[in-house]
Amino acid sequence: MNHHSHPRRPRLRRLRLLAIAGVAAAAALTTGCSTNAASTGSSDGGNADKIQVVAAENFWGSLASQLGGSHVAVKNIINSPSADPHDYEPTAADGRAMAGAKLAIVNGIGYDSWAGKLVSANPSKDRTVLTVGELVGVKDGGNPHRWYSPGNVRTVIDRITADYKKIDPKHASFYGKQHDKVVDTNLKEYFDLVGQIKSTYAGTPVGASESIFTPLSEATGLDLKTPESFLDAISEGTDPTAADKQAIDRQIAGKQIKVYVYNSQNATPDVQAQVKAAKAQGIPVATVTETLTPAGASFQQWQVAQLKALISALHQGTGK
Repeated sequence: MNHHSHPRRPRLRRLRLLAIAGVAAAAALTTGCSTNAASTGSSDGGNADKIQVVAAENFWGSLASQLGGSHVAVKNIINSPSADPHDYEPTAADGRAMAGAKLAIVNGIGYDSWAGKLVSANPSKDRTVLTVGELVGVKDGGNPHRWYSPGNVRTVIDRITADYKKIDPKHASFYGKQHDKVVDTNLKEYFDLVGQIKSTYAGTPVGASESIFTPLSEATGLDLKTPESFLDAISEGTDPTAADKQAIDRQIAGKQIKVYVYNSQNATPDVQAQVKAAKAQGIPVATVTETLTPAGASFQQWQVAQLKALISALHQGTGK
């Protein structure tokens, strides 16, 4: 089923929750704490000969940094677990960075419309723009959370590499080697865990708080029972219907789901109530976050920690 998500409305109420969630998630994810200095590379000083990359969000920036190694300098605009990618207001420094970028990576699909505006407002004939939604063929109104789709992650990795080779052809063989290292070594455990969930738990009924989890549930074959309209409402910051809330309450009360997954960076009162109800019924709860958590984690440290926690919850919920 193709759970989609409509263009976002501002979610100002999330900002308070995000700060709390960032602390909680950092505590929960101590396994992924080692800092990847390269992923926070600044575009200042000593980097004149490197490809200047600006990523709207740090999850794409982490991959861009690993794929480019010493030949790129990556600036992530959204780089803190407490920043909301939907409501971000770019600074003058962001505009200057975008104007000087050789490669800009934006998510698109209505997720970071400010980033598209930043590209337009700071034109450059020398800049390549990679819009993830356009690359993977998901239009506005579709589910924007493409970094939770392992297949899309792989597609983005391939495109970033191709863009690097085009921008800096004299180091093309280096970028080819980096690509293989990222896919076969850096992200090996990430891809393996996705495969492990699919082979062991495909078809397992699960619930979720919002559409951020939909691409991963599709990739792993988990049977996401939560009404699509509820997933979209929470993602967009609109009020879910009473009927949807009742349906989820019944699923939890009747233990029709084996695991409940929620985005701890967007824990609305409705979601908090569902988490509490699931725990009261003995249904294991797993968390995901929207951006790299803890701050400084690489894409794979963040995702691997979340996937391991999900496997643990699935094991607990199914006995498999």
